[in-house]
Amino acid sequence: MAGTSNDMETLHESFRRFAMHGDTSATGHEMNGKNWSKICKDCKVIDGKTVTSTDVDILFSKVKSKSARVITFEEFKMALQELAPKRFKGKSKEEALSSIYALIAGRDPTNAGVTATDHWSVRRVNLLPAR
Repeated sequence: MAGTSNDMETLHESFRRFAMHGDTSATGHEMNGKNWSKICKDCKVIDGKTVTSTDVDILFSKVKSKSARVITFEEFKMALQELAPKRFKGKSKEEALSSIYALIAGRDPTNAGVTATDHWSVRRVNLLPAR
């Protein structure tokens, strides 16, 4: 998977979606550290054992430009190349990279903890007499 053009397009689309998540002014060309952590958590790159949130935070600082606060898609791929062997120990570099791409490609950001409003309970509260 690491090589085909269609797979890279799918990976790039996931990068763009996560890069724009939570920021209405984002273009999707660069990703901030918060969204880098989010993509790693949502896509199960962080497993809590071999790859932790501290690992991905350190790697973000390592791959970005010195004065930058964001990473590009190319820097994103470099970060994944470094994470892949750590996340998938026992696999070759190519297999590990393909596996980490597979975790991310085609995924969208999740909104954990967000629930739909129960309109009846909201309405019921509004109908209660004031005290």
